[in-house]
Amino acid sequence: MRLRAAHLIGREAEVTELGESLRDLNRSRGGTAFLVGEGGIGKSRLVAELIGSALDAGVRVLKGRSSTIGPMVPLRPLTEALMPLSRGGVTPDEASLGPYRPVLGRLIPGWSTGSPDQGSTVVLAEAVLRVLAHAGRESGCLLVLEDLHDADTETLAVVEYLVDNLEHQPLMLAATIRSDPGEALSLAESAGRRRSATVFRLAPLDADGVGRMIASCLETDPGRLPAEVLVQMWQDSAGIPFLVEELLQGAVAGGSLVREGAAWRVVGDLRRNMPRALLEGAIHRIDQLGPQGRTVLSAAAVLGRRFPLSVLQSMTGVDDRSLLSHLHASVAARLVAADEPAPDWYAFQHPLTAEALLAQLTPAARVALSEQAANAIETLNPGLPGDWCPLAATLRADAGDPVRGGRLFAEAGRRALADGAVGSAVALLDRAERLLAEGGDSVARAEALEALLPALAETGELTRALSLTGTLRELVGAGLGAARLAALHTRLAHVAYMAGRWADGNSQIERARALLATAPDEAHTALTDVVEAYLCLDTPGQDRTQRAERLARAALGTAEREGLPLVACQAGELLAVVARERDLSEASTYLEQAMSTAERHSLPLQRMYALTRLGGIRWLDDGSTATLEEARTEARRLGAVTVVYGIDGILTLHDVLRGRFTEARALGDETLTMAARLKLTSVARYLLMARSVLAAHQGDRTAMEEALADFGRWGGRGSLEEPLALGLAQVFCALLEENRDQAAGVMADLKALEAENPTTFHLSGRHGLALLLDLLDGRADRAHLDRLTASAAGRMRWNRYFLLLAEAVLLGREGRPEAAGQAALLAETTGAPYPTARHLGQRLIAEEAHALSWGEPERWLREAEHHFRETSATAVVGACRTLLRAIGAPVRQHRTGSDRIPPELRMKGMTVREYEIFRLLADRPSNKDIAVRLYISPRTVEKHVASLIAKTGLPNRSQLCALAAEQS
Repeated sequence: MRLRAAHLIGREAEVTELGESLRDLNRSRGGTAFLVGEGGIGKSRLVAELIGSALDAGVRVLKGRSSTIGPMVPLRPLTEALMPLSRGGVTPDEASLGPYRPVLGRLIPGWSTGSPDQGSTVVLAEAVLRVLAHAGRESGCLLVLEDLHDADTETLAVVEYLVDNLEHQPLMLAATIRSDPGEALSLAESAGRRRSATVFRLAPLDADGVGRMIASCLETDPGRLPAEVLVQMWQDSAGIPFLVEELLQGAVAGGSLVREGAAWRVVGDLRRNMPRALLEGAIHRIDQLGPQGRTVLSAAAVLGRRFPLSVLQSMTGVDDRSLLSHLHASVAARLVAADEPAPDWYAFQHPLTAEALLAQLTPAARVALSEQAANAIETLNPGLPGDWCPLAATLRADAGDPVRGGRLFAEAGRRALADGAVGSAVALLDRAERLLAEGGDSVARAEALEALLPALAETGELTRALSLTGTLRELVGAGLGAARLAALHTRLAHVAYMAGRWADGNSQIERARALLATAPDEAHTALTDVVEAYLCLDTPGQDRTQRAERLARAALGTAEREGLPLVACQAGELLAVVARERDLSEASTYLEQAMSTAERHSLPLQRMYALTRLGGIRWLDDGSTATLEEARTEARRLGAVTVVYGIDGILTLHDVLRGRFTEARALGDETLTMAARLKLTSVARYLLMARSVLAAHQGDRTAMEEALADFGRWGGRGSLEEPLALGLAQVFCALLEENRDQAAGVMADLKALEAENPTTFHLSGRHGLALLLDLLDGRADRAHLDRLTASAAGRMRWNRYFLLLAEAVLLGREGRPEAAGQAALLAETTGAPYPTARHLGQRLIAEEAHALSWGEPERWLREAEHHFRETSATAVVGACRTLLRAIGAPVRQHRTGSDRIPPELRMKGMTVREYEIFRLLADRPSNKDIAVRLYISPRTVEKHVASLIAKTGLPNRSQLCALAAEQS
């Protein structure tokens, strides 16, 4: 007899709507369904129905479940869901995952590259989205996450991200949530309000539904059931399907309800087994297993809802045959079930079963079982990898050993933090700190705090992190050494730096310094120096770069003596940033040394960071992106997604400066979408700055101002990128509008801004374009030029172009026209990669060059007119034409259709009508034939042909016809 309904009862509407969502996967229309209700309402049965429909439709199904008892393990349901992909050989290629594949090593060990990922949970969420899209690319994918109310913070963050990004993917997410208030329910309700998900609130069955369910369980017709059974079960179950089954099981097992032929009859008091029916029904079935069977299940309950047979056997000492016998009996009694797809793992069918078992244990028995479980886990799993560490920590704490439990929680927290699971890290380290305080282990407590502080910073809990100064005072009283306390204050300083709170950071550095003064320690001093150095760069002040450099040099020296490779790498990178303005080769040397140190000490992330900065230096130096591309490849390999997008931001600006506007727009828009999606504030801000420069270099003020408004909303005001937004965008836009006064005003604001708060970006114009504008307006002389030319920033290729133009202007004024022409020619070669800057610069100097008879002002103006006509910078086009007329050069008319003329012919002055005739010459017709086709006179054709011969420089009509044939 099956006391389980053969069919899903009372959920027809939900089944229909969920089925429609499955069918939408064929059109790559994904979505999310949250199944919400109290325990036993039927969420799992509805999910099972959905899974069956998905499998029938050929949709790939992935399923995971959160832990309901025991420690909260970061990302457990997602790991369970995705592991079958690895076992099934679904291995996404580089094209589908790119830099996200290493990130998935946190969930699927087989996909790890061996390098620890430091990405955020949001980056992990994008990785999960991509791998699910890959898994469902053929027929769709259904991701089922059960018991989401028991999920960890990271899992909920990933789920929230998926909910907001499934709309155009062949993916469906279905999650079950208890109706009790909590983070998971809040997430579902919020998604429902913004219509990103459908929330199914499962209500209890009505009386008719309960009757149909009972009939299905008893394999009969509702009309053959005694009325009192229907009434009693409806009243006592309150319409909860699980309770209906449990109460029915109790009535049948207790003999109150018996079968007579095809009907059922009540032969006793149906309520005899009603009090505490849910728990007592489970306990009754447990008791039927015998004392040893009950002991085995009690030991399993201590481990949690899920349990492995190996640990269970080690705890109980039961032999293989007896263990399997008890297990099979428990399965038959519907107490436990195989927990697929994990081999040798089982799970209680309902969490209340495990709770009932635990409630029957005495405190002493539970302590003993917890200790046995912890011993077994540590013996069978050396090093406690993965989920074993937090489970063992919980068991040690339950066994009354706060120190061992606290140390294990601290280790689990450090691992979670290294994996980027900062929410879980905070929870684990919090518990570690409390247990270690209870156990009086001040050293281990300080170590836990050192990991907790950066975890709190990552979660944005700066106020809480800084409030831990009181805990530090407790540790002083516990006899903790001054050096260890100094390290904690330095950690607090680093927390403040990460949050942009330089004042709070400097306050913590002062406390660390005071402690180190009483107990000097070179290693801790080096750590303090390097953190303070980074704080200096954020602290407003004219001497901030000098102070940062002094501290970084001290940290580097100590790191080299004491063997502190991480500090050495961090100090070297900062020194390179500071040295970049002074000497590019010096900056490169620091970074090459940092890379070498990282390689020797197996610090792949630090090597990649140094390589990225080195690529930036080489780009500034000569405009080359080869090293940046190399760093980007390395970042993709390591899964450092934020670095990849940071480099893409530089490459976007690179495309803008090179005049590759279409490519810049495509790369910039794609990267900005991802940066905003992943909440990468600094990357998004840089890309919005680049977008404003893109608009400015095309003379589009409206688009530039829109981009700058977005830039401001992302914290652009006072940021390191603000000078670039002023100089590369606003100054350029004003110059392309021929508004020199406005450009000079913005440049003055830029100089004042950088004088008050020096920046580490050097392409804003202060080291190149500003000098040229000042020189043309009589506000600068050779001394200014010589000073900038000698600087590292002045030798950067972008700036060097404008300084060479300034050199040409000064040489012309000094009466050296030939030298001025040579300087202008060298400037043209230097500025060749940057067409907008090159043509704008030549337009700026053309008038003076003509007046003083040096250079090629007519050619410069013609080329500038052509270039800016293509980019729609009409003000510059008009200015070029006016200047051409002023110097006596012929000005060509631009009729409709000129864009069809090849650039090399247009530059020779070929008009639209001449190009029409030129194309016809390919077939060598007579002037009369051409005149007939174009409805003009043969005499007019003859004049145009003569003009074409002159403009092309060809000797005769025959060769002109041959050229036309080549061009056709």
